Amino acid sequence: MFSLARLDWRTYAAVVVVAISVVVAMVLYADSEGPPQKGGNGSPTKAPGMARLVFAVWGNEAEVDAFEEIVAAYNRESEVVDVHVEAWPDPNAMLADIRSGEVTPDLYLLPRDELAETLEADRNRPLLDLLDARGVAFGDEFPRDAISAFSAEDDLQCMPYAGSPMVIYYNTDLIDFERMAARELPVPPEDREYWTLEMFRAAAEFASRPRKESKGVYIEPTLQGLAPFVYAGGGEMFDDDDDPTSLALADGESADALRQTLEVLRDPTITLSNRQLRSQTALDYFKDGKLGMVAGFRDLTPTLRNVPGLAFDVMPMPELDDDATIGDLTGVCVAEGPQDRVEQSADFLVNLLSDEAVTTMAETGYVMPTKVDVNFSDAFLQPHLQPANARVFVNAIRSIVLPPLLEGWPELEAAVDPDLERLLTQPLLEDLEADLELIDEKSRAVLDPEDPDEPGETDDPGGPGETGSPDPSDGETGDGG
Repeated sequence: MFSLARLDWRTYAAVVVVAISVVVAMVLYADSEGPPQKGGNGSPTKAPGMARLVFAVWGNEAEVDAFEEIVAAYNRESEVVDVHVEAWPDPNAMLADIRSGEVTPDLYLLPRDELAETLEADRNRPLLDLLDARGVAFGDEFPRDAISAFSAEDDLQCMPYAGSPMVIYYNTDLIDFERMAARELPVPPEDREYWTLEMFRAAAEFASRPRKESKGVYIEPTLQGLAPFVYAGGGEMFDDDDDPTSLALADGESADALRQTLEVLRDPTITLSNRQLRSQTALDYFKDGKLGMVAGFRDLTPTLRNVPGLAFDVMPMPELDDDATIGDLTGVCVAEGPQDRVEQSADFLVNLLSDEAVTTMAETGYVMPTKVDVNFSDAFLQPHLQPANARVFVNAIRSIVLPPLLEGWPELEAAVDPDLERLLTQPLLEDLEADLELIDEKSRAVLDPEDPDEPGETDDPGGPGETGSPDPSDGETGDGG
């Protein structure tokens, strides 16, 4: 049995020394960094003095969560920087805050159509030397066209990260290719890798069923909506690939492609009417099972998967003379700044391009990465989910036609989209060539505005250039087109 009587003064002295040592150690430990503490966002609080990098992104909850998962994994290993995600619901909101100085990110996502304005404002650091020094294999892992899309001034300005081609989503209950073939209607081959405009029209007619109040197809009457058809017909959207001064819709092959396309898209028996579109959007009709086909990008896939009872698949854009489409391309830019922060940002960008990080984004279902190996993996194709023909996204990448880098995309669309809409909705097209020439002329005012100080300019509203023709939109356009 243990007895206090057996403890002598030496034992008491030893106990006191040990107790004092423990107290001193606890005080010193409390004043030091100690174990990582969880911050408000659930990530470990980094040691004082570590650089804090801001990565600006946009997206829905699933996409933002994926970016934060990638960043958290990087932060756990990093001894130099602490990366923080700042998120917005859409690119316009993010870019507005960047332009105003509300946020000054070190890296940020960028839509390709905003690259020209970004370069003009000197908001990015070119990447070719930075990534080459870090061993990024551009040619082997990323498509050459994707690299070209974000290149300018003989350098890679931002790193292509995601890029979906526009494809056709179709309702497989309304469009049954097997039943169409049994009726000897034109259908795509069994591999579903391509189809012609004739097959496309046949599918739209097959899906148009008055008793079910369904229509076959709707394509947005915009530059983006019509561009794949113009390119597929051998035409061009602009008069120059590098420095355009106007649209080129009235040129021979472009006009021919539009004439063929409008014969389908203006057919009131197969497309949604103005009255129907005032009731709800084309996408809503598709979700309700009342529309056979809509055009869209990869980010539409999870949205449609969440619609109960909706059966759908995808096809490439229809061919006219050739296959062609447009792309929804997103890059990652490194902001201009001190060299040490640029180098740290480039280090994180390399991690963002890793197979593990890219796979995390692909698994959301919303994102189609530009990294080749991941696109052919189950992480992106998701073979047990709709759409069954997801390989169409990968195959169509090679068919993307890139428009010129323009600073004034919103202004151009505002100038010509109303006229494009009239092409698809006004009851009669008396002179398509004249209509297209007028659209080209309106685009020139945006792309190549005349200098107001040039001789010959006049403030007379009735002067040269005024056609005096009535605006077809003044009255109600046909509800059939």
